[in-house]
Amino acid sequence: MSNYKTVFFTLGILQIILGIFMIIPITVQFIFGEFDSSFILALIITIIFGTLFIITNLDYDKKLDLQQAFLLTSLSWITVAIFGSLPIFFSSLDLSFTDSFFESMSGITTTGSTIIANLESAPKSILLWRAILQWLGGIGIIVMAITLMPIMNVGGMLLFKVLNTDSSNEILPSSKEISIKLILIYLGLTFACSFSYKIFGMNIFDSITHSMTTIATGGFSNYNQSIGHFNSAKIEFTSIIFILMGSIPFIAYVKFINGNRKIFVNDTQIQTFLKLILISILILFLYLFLKNGKVVFLDFRSIIFNIVSILTGTGYVSGNYDKWGNFPLLYFLILMFIGGCAGSTTCGIKIFRVQILYKFVVNQLKKFIYPRGIFVIKYENSTVNDKFLASIISFIFLYIIIFFIITALLSLTGLDFITSISGAATSISNVGPGLGSVIGSNGNFSSLPDLSKWVLSIGMILGRLELFAILILFLPSFWKK
Repeated sequence: MSNYKTVFFTLGILQIILGIFMIIPITVQFIFGEFDSSFILALIITIIFGTLFIITNLDYDKKLDLQQAFLLTSLSWITVAIFGSLPIFFSSLDLSFTDSFFESMSGITTTGSTIIANLESAPKSILLWRAILQWLGGIGIIVMAITLMPIMNVGGMLLFKVLNTDSSNEILPSSKEISIKLILIYLGLTFACSFSYKIFGMNIFDSITHSMTTIATGGFSNYNQSIGHFNSAKIEFTSIIFILMGSIPFIAYVKFINGNRKIFVNDTQIQTFLKLILISILILFLYLFLKNGKVVFLDFRSIIFNIVSILTGTGYVSGNYDKWGNFPLLYFLILMFIGGCAGSTTCGIKIFRVQILYKFVVNQLKKFIYPRGIFVIKYENSTVNDKFLASIISFIFLYIIIFFIITALLSLTGLDFITSISGAATSISNVGPGLGSVIGSNGNFSSLPDLSKWVLSIGMILGRLELFAILILFLPSFWKK
């Protein structure tokens, strides 16, 4: 049986780090004259638990095996969501623990669904904390996707170890070096985004918070109308640029820094991702043009913005797309499932899995025509063997099954069909807003029953951790290893 001291020692460190980050909103409380005991109390509780975890596990084994990697991955996100909810629970918003946990889980998983009905009147410290949670969730998933998930072979992610590292039996021996580079790149993009927002009209506070949620493709905003509140083409196009920068594989930035200047042009996943965006823009543009007879610049801007936001799982809103008709809503639902690139801050099925599934289907059709033919699936000049292929197909199958299960559970809690199906899609794909009048572009999740919020919270973490990292913990055979 594995020694779990390594897992709990690491969880203690994560809690200490989370507690340290709470100092930032405490400072903001003093600046804006809204000081209360919410963050102080949350900080003390978080630090105490983190310290206890560390002290009681000082004799941990520095090696991390596969079983521990799965357990650490799941528990780290759950514990951060729990302790991250404390400032919200203790705040003047007077929210229940269910609502506080939902908001925290939505933040750390970069989902962007909110239960705060009036964001404009919420304390600045809480708005900043929501942004910090999403920012931490963004860098957390990047590091995990490039270091841990390939080793765990979650949904075919082992393919990216083959593509991005040399052959080794160890858990990414250069993971520390890679993680430092990723964090520096992530910080650089955040500062660049914040600076750009400030130049184009946001105040300092808004530019900082929105830059965090933009790079993390999280979508939390300080306003009920989201980015649409600013009604600025410059801000929206700046947001689009940095959302796209957060949606491509961050390992590509590392490769670029290391000398591969053509990586952004040659990477097949980035190519397909950008092509999908352009095709989607064209489809919705033609639809709205044929339906309304004209598409003004404002509508075209809204089309581009919302497609990028929905596909990447960011969840920012510009304009009320619920009024565009049934086809755009269905198309957005499809985009929610696809998501962005693997190794980025985005969620969903991911572009590379869609690419490989497409190649698999094409090969199956070829086999009908040429029964004796041998067809090999290749991705980025690497052969996709049966192990990778089985992992990817099983992931997509499981993704669809869990989506329908969440939809059914939401319906049982009393939600209507549109709210149930879009709520399930937005949770498992970590998008943010759903469809319809309740949780759509102009709605929020505050009116949903508590049971619905817990179902959605489970959907969020399942989607964020690529399903298998959570579900494997429920197999008895996993614990017998």
